[in-house]
Formats: sequence, structure tokens, C-alpha cells
Amino acid sequence: MALPMAQIIFTQQLARFLPVPTLETQAATLRAALDQAFAANPRLGAYVLDEQGRLRANVVVFIDGQRSALEAPVRDDSKIYVLQALSGG
Repeated sequence: MALPMAQIIFTQQLARFLPVPTLETQAATLRAALDQAFAANPRLGAYVLDEQGRLRANVVVFIDGQRSALEAPVRDDSKIYVLQALSGG
């Protein structure tokens, strides 16, 4: 039986620019999970992180329904949603 793995789901806003399939990871932190995603798709990193390696101002990440920072822990069964924040009025 396969062990449960956390899922990283990139919302459709990013799909306008590049393929963003759902990925599985056993990473312990959000940063490690994202690093794995960027290793599989290097262009994706530039859309999510800025030049200092921080989340871009227009990107938010939720782990199991909670807005999360890069240092946040990830459980084996977590759902990680990466999306571009909407702005304007």
C-alpha cells in the first residue's frame, strides 16, 4: 500500500503561463515542497518566488485551508494550494 503524500495544487491562474499539474511530495515544509515542484518545472519558480526567494506579493499559499509561510510544516496528507492573489477594484 502506498504511503499518503501531500499534494501541491497550482490554481488555473498560473496555467495561463505554463503547465501546472498537481504534484505529490513528502516534503516536511512548504519551501521544500515548492523546491521539489521547481526542480520538476524550473520556470514555475519565477512565477511564485521573487529574486530573494520569498513568495511574490501577488502569490498566496494555503496548507489545509490556512494561509501559510514558506517555513510552514507539511503533513503527509496535506493539500497545498498555490494561487495568485487578485487585486484591483
